[in-house]
Amino acid sequence: MMHRYIEGDPDLPVFVLLHGTGGGPDDLLSVARELSPESATLAPTGPVSENGAARWFRRLSEGVFDHEDVRARAGELADFLNDAREKYGFGRAVAVGFSNGANIAAAVALTRPDALREAILFSSMSPLPELPSLDLTGTRIFLSNGEHDPMAPLPANDELVRQFRERHADVTTHRWPGGHQVTVDGISAAKAWLARVEA
Repeated sequence: MMHRYIEGDPDLPVFVLLHGTGGGPDDLLSVARELSPESATLAPTGPVSENGAARWFRRLSEGVFDHEDVRARAGELADFLNDAREKYGFGRAVAVGFSNGANIAAAVALTRPDALREAILFSSMSPLPELPSLDLTGTRIFLSNGEHDPMAPLPANDELVRQFRERHADVTTHRWPGGHQVTVDGISAAKAWLARVEA
């Protein structure tokens, strides 16, 4: 999988940066630097092309995901993360995803806890209706969503929260009165969450 790795402090978590539709490896770098300036970053590029726009999995229409492809691509990303962990020699990894990138991070965390146990999700929604009954005790998830997000509406985000919590993941939610974007307040809340986890 095409990616960019930037070395950092080995005592800090590595941020796995997962861009939104049409984005690229540099999109969330500034977010990572706000969260933890000295952390290493691993930024792959979504392998699916939608009219030239990079994505992490196919969709049938706006908000309607190809669930078979979600499962396959989540498996591919999980394998990539495990390979990267061995190649670059890091341990703890925290996914930072926006929109489509947040959704694939959620899919990996829900189905492949061997690869991903922590994630910061901006503008996310449930990527899969049917999931394995895994015990996700030890998984920690932060979700920031706008209350008026037309692309990741709150009911779909609430479903994702439910899916994590019923599998015993530790979930923190941040809501704000806006739409589909990463906000300064969301980053601040994520940074505070990260500090609590590290403590």
